[in-house]
Amino acid sequence: MFTPRRTRRDKDQTPRKKRTCRFCDSKDIYIDYKDEKRLQRFVTEQGKIIPKRITGTCAKHQRQLVKAIKRARHLALLPFVSDTVR
Repeated sequence: MFTPRRTRRDKDQTPRKKRTCRFCDSKDIYIDYKDEKRLQRFVTEQGKIIPKRITGTCAKHQRQLVKAIKRARHLALLPFVSDTVR
């Protein structure tokens, strides 16, 4: 007998909980570039900006977040790359 193999599509049929934007939930109007502790959570150890599909932010706030991170980098509040060497 032929048994069909399970594909990735079959595994993805389980309904997932939709992530909500943490900025929309907290009713933040503006993402400030001077708040480096908040911005640090959205940057990897290598200095890359984490995409919205992973963080769950909406498109509007992701654009504000990227702009704030780039401004903070320019003013040396956040590093462009980390100091760790592999």
